[in-house]
Amino acid sequence: MCVCPGPRRIGLPVRTPSLPLFSDAMPAPTQLFFPLIRNCELSRIYGTACYCHHKHLCCSSPYQSRLRYTPHPAYATFCRPKENWWQYTQGRRYTSTPQKFYLTPPQVNSILKANEYSFKVPEFDGKNVSSILGFDSNQLPANAPIEDRRSAATCLQTRGMLLGVFDGHAGCACSQAVSERLFYYIAVSLLPHETLLEIENAVESGRALLPILQWHKHPNDYFSKEASKLYFNSLRTYWQELIDLNTGESTDIDVKEALINAFKRLDNDISLEAQVGDPNSFLNYLVLRVAFSGATACVAHVDGVDLHVANTGDSRAMLGVQEEDGSWSAVTLSNDHNAQNERELERLKLEHPKNEAKSVVKQDRLLGLLMPFRAFGDVKFKWSIDLQKRVIESGPDQLNDNEYTKFIPPNYHTPPYLTAEPEVTYHRLRPQDKFLVLATDGLWETMHRQDVVRIVGEYLTGMHHQQPIAVGGYKVTLGQMHGLLTERRAKMSAVFQDQNAATHLIRHAVGNNEFGAVDHERLSKMLSLPEELARMYRDDITIIVVQFNSHVVGAYQNQEQ
Repeated sequence: MCVCPGPRRIGLPVRTPSLPLFSDAMPAPTQLFFPLIRNCELSRIYGTACYCHHKHLCCSSPYQSRLRYTPHPAYATFCRPKENWWQYTQGRRYTSTPQKFYLTPPQVNSILKANEYSFKVPEFDGKNVSSILGFDSNQLPANAPIEDRRSAATCLQTRGMLLGVFDGHAGCACSQAVSERLFYYIAVSLLPHETLLEIENAVESGRALLPILQWHKHPNDYFSKEASKLYFNSLRTYWQELIDLNTGESTDIDVKEALINAFKRLDNDISLEAQVGDPNSFLNYLVLRVAFSGATACVAHVDGVDLHVANTGDSRAMLGVQEEDGSWSAVTLSNDHNAQNERELERLKLEHPKNEAKSVVKQDRLLGLLMPFRAFGDVKFKWSIDLQKRVIESGPDQLNDNEYTKFIPPNYHTPPYLTAEPEVTYHRLRPQDKFLVLATDGLWETMHRQDVVRIVGEYLTGMHHQQPIAVGGYKVTLGQMHGLLTERRAKMSAVFQDQNAATHLIRHAVGNNEFGAVDHERLSKMLSLPEELARMYRDDITIIVVQFNSHVVGAYQNQEQ
């Protein structure tokens, strides 16, 4: 479990000499390459740098819109420009001729591929023919440690596969917990009554349990051993209640209802565990950190041609469709739950008194603070003021002494203001539906959905180098065009060096120039930024690309005709 020291994520911005616990599992290669930033850029970078280690309380700066939290004026002093920052620009003399230092292509590849993972699905697993060929996933950190998480698993007692991305804020504790636990809640919700009884009887008698999920994990995607018993007990209570509620008369499982119930129940358990506490001091602090931090989630359940997407927050699911002429189109399978969604704004206003209509969302943020309008955890937007004070006062000193956790949002009158209930979208797969992209908002902030689908589609079909070069309305000289063509020829082998579609997409998201081509100089500079500066330019990026088996999908259609 990622347990970051208090001053690092919450409280006063104080540098800590050591990295947070478990940070060795979260590669931060950027700090190794800080000296490679061009000398001539140091004054520009440090001139805009803000000394802030807790991104949920953001500074008044150009990149404010990227941060999940914005501070109340009373807490603006928590994020302030680093004292004597001018010394960085005045204390040294630089050469008049800029010296360029870039990462080499192997160094760039090492960073981009550090967290990549691929899984090929057997067409027949002994029970079912799979509509999924396989998936590629990858992550690129901007925060240290990274606050995004990802999960993928095959349902063993039912049919189908689960894949999801989770975007944490105010630390990584909540996203880590949700990435470990949510799929179990979904799998249990999908189980028939008889299987639930069999699992409960096995626990009662001490027999080995039936495996519910087969996980597909990168070595860095760890599970918390310390909290496993606590998590299991909460999950068992859930399936016991399902057994009591279901008499076994109905055998039909509503996938949409199961997804909604799983999301809501896990969020309720996160809240309840924090209220009850734990006699183990480590676990007690852990459950509180999970509850007071937050996470959004975008999860896909694929069973044959039935695709369900459950989304809470502002991560997205995008379907890549290949048209008859070979072109690519993007079909959005999720809605962002933020101020850009008019229906979300209306929902929030209807859930609270009319006299709060102007305060419930201010500056496009929930209560002027939180960007996503749906999330796990974030009990500061869900609990009553009395409950918050009671839990904090009875909690460990790290929590009680922390200014952020004691801070009550402004205009906080009729909680809860936040929900983890997902919006579920159903799509029946067709042969032209080639792939699905699940990604946190770090990708969508840098790339348009149509570009995402085009880049992945061309990568998967190997058509990229057969397309004419588009200059997007720019006036291009013959020399520039020659340079673009030369660059394309030089990079033909580079496309094939990405054996992972998610890695290829991250390469474009970070390194694309105005012509839509990867600029190695730009990519090198972005990957060279140290952790103190990387978050100013981008967010964590987590991507899963799921490739569908068109032949199997077509066979399903033919059977029904």
